Amino acid sequence: ESSLVIIIKIKEINIFSCVLLLGQIMTIIQRAHRPSAEAKELYNLLSSPHVQALLSSHDSVAQSDYLPVLPPLPDELPEDEEAMRIVCLVKNNQPLGATIKRNEESGDIYVARVIHGGLADRSGLLFPGDVLVEVNGNSVAGLEPGRVIQILTSSKGTVLLKVIPNSSQVNSRQKPVYMRAMVDYRPQQDSSIPCPVAGMSFSRGDLLEVVDQSDGQWWQARKLPCGATFAGLIPSAKQVFLHLSLDDLFLVGPYKQKCSSPSLAGFRRSFRLWRRTWYKKRRQSCTSCSPSSNVLSSPYEEVALYQRLPQESYRLIVLIGASGVGVNELRKRLIKLNPSTFQGPVPYTTRPMKEGELAGREYHFVTKELFEYMLCNNKFVEYGEGKGHMYGMSIDAVDEVLKKGQMCIIDVEPPSVHLLRCRNLKPYVIFIKAPNQERLRQTRRNARIITNYLEETSQMIEAKYKQYFDSTVVNDDLQDACMQLCSIIQQAQNEPQWIPVSWLRTDE
Repeated sequence: ESSLVIIIKIKEINIFSCVLLLGQIMTIIQRAHRPSAEAKELYNLLSSPHVQALLSSHDSVAQSDYLPVLPPLPDELPEDEEAMRIVCLVKNNQPLGATIKRNEESGDIYVARVIHGGLADRSGLLFPGDVLVEVNGNSVAGLEPGRVIQILTSSKGTVLLKVIPNSSQVNSRQKPVYMRAMVDYRPQQDSSIPCPVAGMSFSRGDLLEVVDQSDGQWWQARKLPCGATFAGLIPSAKQVFLHLSLDDLFLVGPYKQKCSSPSLAGFRRSFRLWRRTWYKKRRQSCTSCSPSSNVLSSPYEEVALYQRLPQESYRLIVLIGASGVGVNELRKRLIKLNPSTFQGPVPYTTRPMKEGELAGREYHFVTKELFEYMLCNNKFVEYGEGKGHMYGMSIDAVDEVLKKGQMCIIDVEPPSVHLLRCRNLKPYVIFIKAPNQERLRQTRRNARIITNYLEETSQMIEAKYKQYFDSTVVNDDLQDACMQLCSIIQQAQNEPQWIPVSWLRTDE
């Protein structure tokens, strides 16, 4: 029997119950002598428990079969009678998603906070400020908040709450704000957090989706990519700074952020520029040594997704890593691999030009007076002295490469990264990490370096500057690391990336 005949017979059935209609249709298909492929497919669909449950729900709604049936409201209500709301929540091995407090003046237990994405929030029936009256038919009057929490935590299945709604509560969803954490946070170590269980740990460099900033002290956020449906509590920027010491740049307690020293043992000691290598004492530009440069301006950095347009300059590629990890070698290999695309800035020097050199090719040859003038005007990202001559890398030289339509690749000491973090350069920072000690012994047997020292230095750089890293490459094999770098750089230039919001503002 064809599907057309089945449809005609269905139309002849005048039944108001979808469940009964479903049974009639399935009976017709079963009795068909040779049902078509479409009829068999229809039978399989209608046999699905999801479809049957949907039609059953439809019948309940159509027949107004609602439970529980509440008694009608009396015609005359006392003027002082407070409205009640009954909230029914079904717990499935998940927290309620709300915190409670006690009003010290009235003694009422009220909802202090509803966690975004939690069970209470998804119900749409519980709001901050609602006064809790009963839990599963038991009055909470006179109980301590801790005892009420125990009752709610131990409740299984259906939880029936009776609350007095907060008349002043406005249920307004805030637009998410995206932040990069510049500090570490551990709620288990924070005695000031109102609900440690609801707290969310994060580390420097983590991307956070802040979904609620209504509380001036405690925000609600999720880590990206979102692995949890509900948010957790994190300290607001104001709350973090309450832990800052004026005499020390360390954040105490659960907040950790060490200051950046201008001279860190173990960082690369040789100023390896793009066409010459020599031994020298490497230093940062004087702006990096100013007192304000090491002060934590904010525990969070607001970020947004950025897609570079074809007509825009390439993003500056910055490589950092410990001495001996292969940063300079990787940079040189990239430039040699494709010199028309990858290039480094031409450094400045006060030494005389040698035979065969050209000004602006090997170096920008300048007088000592001009070099010192540029130094005092903060033109150098890094500079140093070798064999009585000064050498330096300027931001202008970096910008010159980018304006030519090439990808500029540089390697700098980690403390210099913040000097490059500006809207014009939009640097993409790649950390070249040392492999484990076993791999170090295999690949650097002939190198004049202590392998455990290299690994410790690499770990120290990561611990101090992780919040500035966009990507990390473990250099256990130069060829593989170089290919991985090429792939990462292409993604950095052509795919959406998170950058500080300040880099997108045209008024700065």
